[in-house]
Amino acid sequence: MQRRAIAIFGSVVFLVVAPGTVAGLVPWWISRWRLQSPLLGLEALRWIGIGLIVADAAVLIDAFARFAWQGWGTPAPVLPTRRLVVTGLYRHVRNPMYWAVTGLILGQALLLGELWLIGYGAVIALAFHLFVLIYEEPTLRRSYGRDYEAYCAGVPRWIPRIRPWRGSSSQS
Repeated sequence: MQRRAIAIFGSVVFLVVAPGTVAGLVPWWISRWRLQSPLLGLEALRWIGIGLIVADAAVLIDAFARFAWQGWGTPAPVLPTRRLVVTGLYRHVRNPMYWAVTGLILGQALLLGELWLIGYGAVIALAFHLFVLIYEEPTLRRSYGRDYEAYCAGVPRWIPRIRPWRGSSSQS
């Protein structure tokens, strides 16, 4: 119970610090969250932006909760999960958190009509991709071995599969 409480607290802190900075503070620095003219002159893009913000915030919160509740850890490398998390959206795509953070930035760009946020979102997406390739996947392979290999074989890194992966981890 103590491990789970630490995981929940650590996940909340990391949620505020990491995605809060990347998808909150930096976009505010760029845009001051002021409405510009709608991108391409299409007011409907603002509504799409709102939809992206709401949906991706839910995805992000769900992913963080799964790490704490099911994985007994956090997304932060300093307090990693004890168990490989392969439920929920993780059965469709290996990196829903990175998708969600990028989607939050794109949603803000569409809502605010801010082209700089689209460029920033592209830079963040590239940074996530490099981080996954250089650090995260090798670390997870070392930590979870065959379970992670099976998971990688069944679940794509970036393009979600339509049907959920039915494999399982011996650790989850």
